[in-house]
Amino acid sequence: MTDDTVERPLDAEPEAGDMEIRTDVLGHPWEAETIALPPDEEGEVVATLVRRRAELPTERAVLHVHGFADYFFHAAYGEWWVERDHDMYALDLRKYGRSIRPHQTATYVADLEEYFAELDLAWERITKRDGHTKVVLSAHSTGGLVVSLWVDSRQPEELAGVFLNSPWLDLQGAPWMRTRPATALLDRIGRAQPMRVFPRAVSGVYAHSLHHLHGGEWEFDLTWKPPESFPVRFGWLRAIRAGHARVHGGLDIRRPVLVLSSDRTVFTTTLDEDAMSTDIVLDVQQIRQWAGALGRHVTSIAVPGAVHDVVLSRPAVRERVYAEIDRWLSTYVD
Repeated sequence: MTDDTVERPLDAEPEAGDMEIRTDVLGHPWEAETIALPPDEEGEVVATLVRRRAELPTERAVLHVHGFADYFFHAAYGEWWVERDHDMYALDLRKYGRSIRPHQTATYVADLEEYFAELDLAWERITKRDGHTKVVLSAHSTGGLVVSLWVDSRQPEELAGVFLNSPWLDLQGAPWMRTRPATALLDRIGRAQPMRVFPRAVSGVYAHSLHHLHGGEWEFDLTWKPPESFPVRFGWLRAIRAGHARVHGGLDIRRPVLVLSSDRTVFTTTLDEDAMSTDIVLDVQQIRQWAGALGRHVTSIAVPGAVHDVVLSRPAVRERVYAEIDRWLSTYVD
């Protein structure tokens, strides 16, 4: 973010011109476009498409989708793509980041296919309106699950490849949580009491390990990516488990897929060396276990020392991450 970026409270009113392309909170030359979506039971719904163009006109682009309790602030990651002659786009999904509205329950959907509407409209803008014919989809964590389901459903012809950064492909935690009885119970509660909050403890260590005020390297809006996260609700978790089940049944992503993750998971609650060099959010063994279920051509790589969002790892590890993406692009992506 630029020095003049200010944090916005979740109850801030939409700014004038929200439906126009405007300078983004990341500052020039980043732009943001609000995409109006059909209202839901809570009222107005929007998504936000962020964009930065390459120096010269190009038919290549990348579209990035964030994870849970997250939004796009990854300017350095976007610039890496721009330097490789891709126009960079990122989508803040409904009820996340730039797209949160005062009347909304942040992050909540009852079905992951609700996100298909903004993905469809973003894709149409990138391809039909802006003329890109070769588009890489990039996604992190929960976004990796959503994007995988969308590609399996839509099979867009302009898709060149899919890069998944620590995708959420199964439910971490004790084995009993993934048993058939536990899943059935979650399904019943999610149907009957979708807004009921799922009990969990959040230490805040992950966000603190990234933020520059707490020993990390990155600047981001702590109202849009709060250390305490957002409440997880049973209806949302039911939707996630339905998405996991679809992955476990096998998807049909027909373009090359790259899955990057850390080499280790340590569920630490202390801001220690493990917090700075492992995945402390998801179980990387599960990521590797299910990566092959995504499609026909999947490359899965464990990066030593990487954190959950691999492109936010320490500089030397980031170099390895970018080298792996570059190698995959030059080897497999048209």
